[in-house]
Amino acid sequence: MTNKISAVDALRRLRDGNRRFAAELRASNNAITHADFASLLSGQSPFAIVLGCSDSRVPAELVFDQGFGDLFVIRVAGNIVAPSQVGSVEFAASRYGTKLVVVLGHSCCGAINATLETMLDGADSESRNVAAIVDRVKPSVEGLLETELREDREALQHAAVRANVRASVDHLRHGSAILESLIEREGLLVVGAEYSLETGLVDFFDGVPEGWDQE
Repeated sequence: MTNKISAVDALRRLRDGNRRFAAELRASNNAITHADFASLLSGQSPFAIVLGCSDSRVPAELVFDQGFGDLFVIRVAGNIVAPSQVGSVEFAASRYGTKLVVVLGHSCCGAINATLETMLDGADSESRNVAAIVDRVKPSVEGLLETELREDREALQHAAVRANVRASVDHLRHGSAILESLIEREGLLVVGAEYSLETGLVDFFDGVPEGWDQE
């Protein structure tokens, strides 16, 4: 099964779903039960791929008010991009014809905070596996520490979340021959977004087409 929805239409569908979520107006057709699941047994055709953080407060299906089979979701602490994440995006985009990839960061991200604590306070991770996540985030935020943001931890954290999202978007766009080909030939779109825990709204801020939000 392949999805025919365009990247821009998929982006608008996510935007509209998030607006419903933030306004506490969930779509009734997303209240699917297991009894309704039979139509998905033969396959799936997700209209968007979401690479997001593992944070329990940011479930993509709820944040975007979508149902079973709508989203292909990849979750990892700090929404970092490592080979397994690239491969997952390649698989979904190639197999299902999905045209939109969203890298979704969020406010108050623990992986970002852990990285800043390591870089600013000299804190060490007790786990080499957690340290590996921090090491993935570091390059995207190092430049911020050379600015005035260093003196404002809250502003630094916000900027770091976005810098990390941009780094993940760039990695997906340019770190995979398969995805590069899909971008060039099939209209695949990779964008960056940030979810606000405070407001419930998602801001699509990186790589979005001009005028996409006018409809």
